[in-house]
Amino acid sequence: QVQLVESGGGLVQAGGSLRLSCAASVRIFSSFSINTMGWYRQAPGKQRELVATVTSGGSTNYAEALKGRFTISRDNAKNTVYLQMNNLEFDDTAVYSCNAAIKVMVTTGPKEYTFWGQGTQVTVSS
Repeated sequence: QVQLVESGGGLVQAGGSLRLSCAASVRIFSSFSINTMGWYRQAPGKQRELVATVTSGGSTNYAEALKGRFTISRDNAKNTVYLQMNNLEFDDTAVYSCNAAIKVMVTTGPKEYTFWGQGTQVTVSS
């Protein structure tokens, strides 16, 4: 079984900062690797959108509008991805979810699956 658990969300005033964490727990696969990990968000009345991703090698990709304010990083030893959010704005209010692309060995051969966390609420007051 694979579980992704986010933490670090909460209420913050505009201009403040938050640091989100997401830890991946892989228990049933004897052979696996975690490739890309990422953060997405969904605001009220809107569809889920990309925030940022980071590969196992450290390559990053950001939503253009968020580049400069948000920073994604990971600790491969802990299977954990982080999102540092600075200069938060009211419109950043959303449920933030992490995901991980995990390559596992199944009967038919190697296969990559994407797993999602339950999400953590970030609320920015103006």
